[in-house]
Amino acid sequence: MMKTADTIKEVRNILDGHRGKSVALVPTMGALHEGHMALVEAARKKGDIVAVSIFVNPLQFGPDEDLDSYPRNLERDLEICRAHGVDVVFHPSEAEMYPKMPELELHLRTMASILDGVRRPGHFEGVVTVVNKLFNIIRPDFAVFGEKDRQQLMIIRRMVEDFNHDIEIVGVPTEREADGLAKSSRNVNLSDTERAEAPEINRALEMGRDMIREGVSDAGEVKERIEAHVEDHASGMIDDLQIFTHPDLNPVQNIDGDVIIFIAVKFERTRLIDNMMVIKNDQDNDER
Repeated sequence: MMKTADTIKEVRNILDGHRGKSVALVPTMGALHEGHMALVEAARKKGDIVAVSIFVNPLQFGPDEDLDSYPRNLERDLEICRAHGVDVVFHPSEAEMYPKMPELELHLRTMASILDGVRRPGHFEGVVTVVNKLFNIIRPDFAVFGEKDRQQLMIIRRMVEDFNHDIEIVGVPTEREADGLAKSSRNVNLSDTERAEAPEINRALEMGRDMIREGVSDAGEVKERIEAHVEDHASGMIDDLQIFTHPDLNPVQNIDGDVIIFIAVKFERTRLIDNMMVIKNDQDNDER
């Protein structure tokens, strides 16, 4: 039977009752969908106990982002977790997680100075703060994150390394619709025409991947082809398009190793993000 807790003391007492069993944590902000459940399934393969946290973290919202409008439906989220066999759900209040403003702040260097870190100053500092707190509260053996938010995943992996957390970070490939569009709660904001165009984002990434595997080493040339494909096949405008090294997220001009292509496309009512890791000399690897 699934157990729920809204206080730190309560969730620790629940997990103490499972002492000796491994715990896999799936941190979320709620509004759960199929992509989250893919993370739950991955967690089940790793740990004896699957724990899901549901907390809309105010520290990762900027002053121009509407924290109050973020979708919240705890009862629906609990039903979804129960239906998918989650063992423990931790859904604290803001006052429980931050009884007073933290005196100490985590500061990121270069990994947060690109992509969404530029658009959303302070966002990743808020992410690593709450993830550190969750790790200390839940004390999981594994923590599961989606590769759709790959910058976040890579920053958390680096955080675990830098702060010596004894936790294995598990990355789960992006869940996609049958036509290749990355599953996202933002997709509901697309018009019918935009929804038909949106899969071209993934097709553009695949084109870039194939170019790199075929020997194209000029990152600028790869980006030009990707941009041209999106412009020719979609009404959305490219908002960001970058190629960085893996795993350090350094900018690259001459591609001579594994890289990640990041893209963001802005449609009328929403901004879609996607990415693709390219293992340069692996023709059989289609990781996305």
